[in-house]
Amino acid sequence: MNDYNSSRRQFLGAGAALLTGTLMANGKLWGMPAIIDNFGKSGSLIKGVQIGVITYSFREMPDQSAEATLQYVRDCGISAIELMGGPAESFAGAPKNPVDFRTVFPLMRKRNEKQTLTPEEQQQLDEAETKMKAYRAEMAQWRATAPISKFEELGKTYKKAGVSIYAFKPDAFGMQNTDTEIEYGMRAAKALGATQVTLEHPSNDAHTLKLGKMAEKVGIKVGYHGHEQQTYTFWDTALAQSPANALNLDFGHFVAAGNPAPLEMVKKYHERIVSMHIKDRQTKANGRGNLPWGQGDTPIADALKLIRDNKYNFPATIELEYQIPKGSNSVEEVKKCLEFCKQALA
Repeated sequence: MNDYNSSRRQFLGAGAALLTGTLMANGKLWGMPAIIDNFGKSGSLIKGVQIGVITYSFREMPDQSAEATLQYVRDCGISAIELMGGPAESFAGAPKNPVDFRTVFPLMRKRNEKQTLTPEEQQQLDEAETKMKAYRAEMAQWRATAPISKFEELGKTYKKAGVSIYAFKPDAFGMQNTDTEIEYGMRAAKALGATQVTLEHPSNDAHTLKLGKMAEKVGIKVGYHGHEQQTYTFWDTALAQSPANALNLDFGHFVAAGNPAPLEMVKKYHERIVSMHIKDRQTKANGRGNLPWGQGDTPIADALKLIRDNKYNFPATIELEYQIPKGSNSVEEVKKCLEFCKQALA
């Protein structure tokens, strides 16, 4: 929104605006009546299994504000989330990111999956990374004095709307980030109500040791995410370094990497898994495609039942990564994923 202060007042709600519900989002009335109707409902807690969503799933939506993100989540019927850094930090007054990740994320994904970029795509990615380098320096300066109270306000507002935040994923925990940024990110996560921060596994033992020890002091878990480099032993060093180090297992990528018996991975490490991304990917032999749920090779339903039957205490996080069909959007597709989970657990 153009006027940050006005947006914040509308979002947090001074009585009159909230009671009349005057804020519009995606053509829907957004305000206190919409918030109240979630009180007392279980949301996406299904047969003891907490189904969540990472807000990265809404990356193609036009409005990436904290207000709009909350509306997307509620429209999907989700009651718990892994929150990306953008919406929360922008709400807290962070500098605006000059990079449009709706166009950059697909290129980053293509590169991470070892696909060949065209010269034009490579140039676009290089330019984005140059901008990001300057932006990270600006963000490091902002984070040094960032108002943690704003994250507390945001977490309380989401909670009142029926959405809990169990994980926070800002771009603050990498090897390029300062210790001040890392501690800020962990404290911001706690202020939001999260029990964990998540990041891509840095593949650097010294860094996972540092993150684990810092997390112990703050009192939070660090969930390391992986792609097709995941194996049965991928996390072992980090887990041995600190009780605060944990798995943010990506079940779909684990299958695409060609690992056998993926359910055994969940059984083996369930006590150290803090959250698990779910998506439907094909096996390495079948092409590693990322498909609408039920069309790939990932045993999502069996994994959900395993969590249910063994009462494993970690959320299953919907991560929407398959190509959105023409005429649909990420909100509608996340709804389909949630319905898949409901049917699997019925």
